[in-house]
Amino acid sequence: MDIKVLGPGCAKCEKTVKLIKEAIAEEAADARVEKITDLMEIAGYGVFGTPAVVIDGEVKSVGKVPKKKEIKAWLTK
Repeated sequence: MDIKVLGPGCAKCEKTVKLIKEAIAEEAADARVEKITDLMEIAGYGVFGTPAVVIDGEVKSVGKVPKKKEIKAWLTK
């Protein structure tokens, strides 16, 4: 599973990365997390609010820090 967190490195972006890594560890999921900070690359996903979460090419969340419960649901699909 390929997970990308899109954002300039703000506090909400960092919190999103932290929650995703915790959820991956708790679920023992096979996933790789990558932070994307390049604004042109972020815009390429059609995302104009950050933080945003993209899993396997699909935008799952935009403009908010997702709840860990929500992240875990994405990991188990």
